[in-house]
Amino acid sequence: MNRSNSGANLPTLRGHNAALVLDLLRVAGERGISRLELAERTGLTPQAVSKITARLRAEGLATEAGHRASTGGKPRTVLRLVPDAGHAVGLHLDRDGLTVVLVDLAGTVVTSRTAPLDFGAPADEVVAVAAGAVAEVRGDGARPVLGVGAAVPGPLDHRDGVLRRVTGFPQWDGYRLGDALTARTGLPVVIDKDTNAAALG
Repeated sequence: MNRSNSGANLPTLRGHNAALVLDLLRVAGERGISRLELAERTGLTPQAVSKITARLRAEGLATEAGHRASTGGKPRTVLRLVPDAGHAVGLHLDRDGLTVVLVDLAGTVVTSRTAPLDFGAPADEVVAVAAGAVAEVRGDGARPVLGVGAAVPGPLDHRDGVLRRVTGFPQWDGYRLGDALTARTGLPVVIDKDTNAAALG
């Protein structure tokens, strides 16, 4: 089993485990995936998977999608994502422009925007422009948005959302970009280096 896809049955990793399950549901698409398959692929116990999927169903993020024949015993219940039950914003801040996209749970782009950006401007001004772009793709707020993933030039401390000595842009050194974007957008924000985000697609 690939260790990078393994879950952990610890309370502190509940969010991580739910993310593993959500990603497998996303990959499965309309065909769906059974709880047993989720347990096998994540390394989580069937009990842990049942709790996670029950919570996802209660939150409207997943639903039952019929049954699938098994090699023995009763048919397995198949689960699938409800793509429009949640959305996320992807934000890329480059040295001379920004790109922002709104995607559903299946990763389908709902809307996107590009705009010029002066990354050398005062940090608070850049954040204001970025937050405005996020507000644009959110529109009237009818679509539920779970959070923002922002890709920026590094180096940075992605855990705390703090930029570190970006070459040519000294005003960003020590700037808490994650906190600043959260304050402006009202959404949870995860920050990563743009080269890492590009590698992950």
